[in-house]
Amino acid sequence: MSINRCNPDIWKEDIVKSVDLYNSWFLEFAPKTFRESRLLCGSKVKNFLTATHNLFSISPDLLKEQPNLLSILRMSTCPPLARDRLVGLSGVPKNFVYRMENVGNHQFSSKKSKIDLDINLNKICEIIKKLLDYDIFIWLNKQRDPTKVEILRASTIVADRLCGAISDPIIRNAQEKRQLDSIAEWLQDRNYVYVNNVKFNIMKAGTFSFRVNIPIHIKVINNVKNINISVDVLLKPKKSSENDFPIFIEAKSAGDLTNVNKRRKEESDKIAHLRKNFGNKIKYVLFLCGYFDSSYLGYEAAEGIDWIWEHRIDDLALLGL
Repeated sequence: MSINRCNPDIWKEDIVKSVDLYNSWFLEFAPKTFRESRLLCGSKVKNFLTATHNLFSISPDLLKEQPNLLSILRMSTCPPLARDRLVGLSGVPKNFVYRMENVGNHQFSSKKSKIDLDINLNKICEIIKKLLDYDIFIWLNKQRDPTKVEILRASTIVADRLCGAISDPIIRNAQEKRQLDSIAEWLQDRNYVYVNNVKFNIMKAGTFSFRVNIPIHIKVINNVKNINISVDVLLKPKKSSENDFPIFIEAKSAGDLTNVNKRRKEESDKIAHLRKNFGNKIKYVLFLCGYFDSSYLGYEAAEGIDWIWEHRIDDLALLGL
C-alpha cells in the first residue's frame, strides 16, 4: 500500500506545509542556540588572537600546544576552509586533522614519529598563512599592530563563521530528537511500548525502539564484509506475527534543499542493502520534516521508498498500526 509515494498531486501542498513546520520550529529554537554559540565563539576567538599574537605567530609549536586552534584558523582564511578542503590542499591525512580538532586543549602528538608530526603541522601552517583573509586582518598587510576597533571587527567576523560551524550540528541533533519524540508520543498514545537494546529480528509485537544497528553482509570484490546499518526507528505493529520483520523508519529533516538532493542516494543504498539481506518484504519508510522538494521525492519514489510527513503524523496508522 502506498502512503505518499504514488500521490504526486499532493506533493507540492505537503512540501509547503513541511517547510512551514520546520521554519516555525527553527525560529523558536535557533535564536537561543545561536546566542549561546555566539558567546562561546567570541571568547574562543579572543583567546585565539592572543595566542597567535594577532596572527603574526602561526607555528607548528603553537598547534602542538593548542591543536583546537585549528578550527578557528580554518575560519580565518579566504574562503573559510572546511576540514576536508584543508586536508586536500595540505596533503595531510584526514584523521590527523580530525584528531587535532577533537583532542581538546592538550598537547597534540602523532601516532607516527616526531618528524611526521612536524612535517604535517608545517604543511597546515603553510596553507593557513597563504590563505589568511587579509580583508579581515588588515593589519597584516601593513605589518603593524592592530587597533582595538580592528580586533573587534575581525573577531566578530571570525566568531560568526565559527558560530555556524558549531551551532549547525546542535540544530540537526535537536531536530532529530524532536522528530523521534513526536513518533514516541504518537505510538505511546496508542499503547506501544518503547524498548531499548533490541535485536531487530526478535522484537515483540506492539514495541518500538530507536537507533538500532542492523547487522548485514555486503560483498566487496571477492570478499564478504560484515557491517552495521543504523536505523532511526524500529516498529513492530501489534498485529505482527513472531516471524514478521519490524518496520524500518528513517527520520530526516532539512533546513535547505541543497543537502537533501546531494544525499538522497543514501536512503536508496540503505534499502537496497536491507532487501538484499532480508528480502523484498522489508518495509522502509522515511519520516520527513523540512525542505524536501519534488526532485527529492521523485527520486525516492522511483526507488520504491515511501514516506510520512511529520505534519501529517497520523499517516503512521496507514502502516497497519
